[in-house]
Amino acid sequence: MVDRYAHVEALIRDEPRASDDQPGMAGGLRRLCGAAGRALAASGAGLTVMAAKGLRAVSAASDPATGRLEELQLTLGEGPCVEAYGLQRPVLVPDISDRTMTQWPVYAEAVHSLGVRAVFAFPLQIGAARLGVMDVFRGWRGMLTPAQLSLALTFADVAVATVLDGQRGLGRVGAGDGLGDPLGARAELFQAQGMVMVQLSVSLAEAMVRLRAYAFTHDQRLADVAADVVARRLVFSSDPQPPGTTNRLS
Repeated sequence: MVDRYAHVEALIRDEPRASDDQPGMAGGLRRLCGAAGRALAASGAGLTVMAAKGLRAVSAASDPATGRLEELQLTLGEGPCVEAYGLQRPVLVPDISDRTMTQWPVYAEAVHSLGVRAVFAFPLQIGAARLGVMDVFRGWRGMLTPAQLSLALTFADVAVATVLDGQRGLGRVGAGDGLGDPLGARAELFQAQGMVMVQLSVSLAEAMVRLRAYAFTHDQRLADVAADVVARRLVFSSDPQPPGTTNRLS
């Protein structure tokens, strides 16, 4: 019997490299997502690493379209990724259009409009330590088979090892591995959150809600909105005005 971990690692090694693959852990996670998508007959797979205080940031995706699906959860603060992380167990949704899926009303409608019909989220954790979530997206309805479910769980285990090994290696290789900050613009997002809190005289939690709302309504990545706030190209105003509550500066 073929060792399932060796099988998954071989699939990742054989996954074609993309022209924009970064070196080190970043590229490894991208190839892991690509291999998972192919092996599970999915339209794509994405992986999100979680930080302290509930901050979420996309770390890798099999392709740009899947990256956008992952980004929606970051922007909206809801979805199977968020729930799987909170519950510390897989969240399997064989039909995203199911009328009972009312816990993610905005996310479910958004991904359905982008062609997603099923989503399967697998937490990345070791013991009590929670690292993130791996998501598998399909363009058709239906549950994973038992064999596919076992394979997905193995991919999640390998992802945990990859993230942990990469974090341990950061002290040796620094930013040169392409993932000097495993959560990308984490510090910048915290800074933007604080700036919006001051600009609107609201709580930190409300400031994050405003950032997410702006990103969603303007179809932008949350990281890009944060960068604009920090660079003072975007200022949130407390003055009464139409929805958006911002002034974009040239």
